[in-house]
Amino acid sequence: MTPILVFDIETIPDVAGIRRLEDLPADLTDAEVAEHAFAARREKTGSDFLPHHLQRIAAISCVFRDNNGFRVRSLGTLEDGEATLVQSFYRVIEKYTPQLVSWNGGGFDLPVLNYRALVNGIPAYRFWDLGEDDREFKWNNYISRYHARHTDLMDVLALYSPRANAPLDALAKMCGFPGKMGMDGSQVWHAYLAGQIEEIRNYCETDVVNTYLLYCRFQLIRGAFSAEEYADEIALVKSVLAQETAPQWAEYLAAFGQ
Repeated sequence: MTPILVFDIETIPDVAGIRRLEDLPADLTDAEVAEHAFAARREKTGSDFLPHHLQRIAAISCVFRDNNGFRVRSLGTLEDGEATLVQSFYRVIEKYTPQLVSWNGGGFDLPVLNYRALVNGIPAYRFWDLGEDDREFKWNNYISRYHARHTDLMDVLALYSPRANAPLDALAKMCGFPGKMGMDGSQVWHAYLAGQIEEIRNYCETDVVNTYLLYCRFQLIRGAFSAEEYADEIALVKSVLAQETAPQWAEYLAAFGQ
């Protein structure tokens, strides 16, 4: 089977970038710099949500499914900086040429990853290949919206109509899956300031599992999975998570079907 890489990122304000772009007093703390950016964004749009280029990556979590089984992990370690995380993501693509799967990855995660690769000088030759190195990529690559190497489930299910977009948490729960655990994206910055990197990574991991489960359901309704294959895949995910020692998985499994 073609390896499947489901990915999700958690982001925080790019304080260093904001400092470079804004004429701010040098004695402002990171929290104060971020609040300055939030306030400016609220005044402009009514929301705290910063534009993509002012986001910095705090965690990247992935589900990897291939002939060797199902795994869920966060890239890097608790101590690794952003550049290492971003480099690890593109290295997986370089090594395996996987099928990418996301929820809003085309609208958020991949643009942020690409901007951060640019800022950090991270090479990503396979990802950017449009057929120069592999002719097959001319007709099916990661970049074109109408190619299939990246499936943004939110985008596909909404038929590329932003007005029809639905939240991951709601769709997961409506399908009988656990949904989000621990926190949501609006809480990540405060968790980061409190040093809760592990909690952020744990939360991100539950999101990629939710996305993979919805991808399995999508494969069922489009005929890529039979009912038996779908049931077997869900059972595999449950059995693997039951063997994981991280604290979020017991709660996650207990929420199945509620």
